[in-house]
Amino acid sequence: MEKPIINYETLIRITKAISTIQDPEEIVLIAVEGIMHALNVKGCCLFLFSEKTNELRLAGCYGLSDEYLDKGPIHALKSIASSLQDRHPVAIFDVSDDPRIQYPEAAIKEGIASMLSSPIIVGNQLLGCLRVYTEEPWEFSLNDVNFVQAVAQVVGMALEMCRVNKGLQESIDILEMMQDPKTLKEKRRTPYEGVPKSFTAEEITVA
Repeated sequence: MEKPIINYETLIRITKAISTIQDPEEIVLIAVEGIMHALNVKGCCLFLFSEKTNELRLAGCYGLSDEYLDKGPIHALKSIASSLQDRHPVAIFDVSDDPRIQYPEAAIKEGIASMLSSPIIVGNQLLGCLRVYTEEPWEFSLNDVNFVQAVAQVVGMALEMCRVNKGLQESIDILEMMQDPKTLKEKRRTPYEGVPKSFTAEEITVA
């Protein structure tokens, strides 16, 4: 397989497309499809990391079959764990003979030969990872790794901005609702809500 040369133009196109979208699902799909076509590989998937279950949840994928994607839960400590623990890219040349692969039989059946896993990190938080799959044994070059890392970084920031914007919009909606004269009495919330009102002069006299 002839490897395409990844240049700044390819990265700019993907980055520009992601930057104009506020829908997390579309951001994920643009990223995985863009990486797949740019590297001319079999497929690409984006997984989100769950701290509660220590699993990787599929957020978006391009090029792989439903059968492979439904092979079972992906455990962060069993599936290329070092990529997530050490937070650096990990390339696997032969998935059929590498203990870091959680489901080697499923990978072989799918026709996957090599894999690259790059973590998605926002600040100090591990958000998930991008994984690239090839049909032929592939020695990922530094150029390949840097390209996937760059896209992972862009995607991480874009998803974080979606989260922040959603929270900001919800705050704006609440403020607008509070300022609406029609709902002001019913909807208004203050730090003192639920606290008993002060006693009147008559109540004090009676007491």
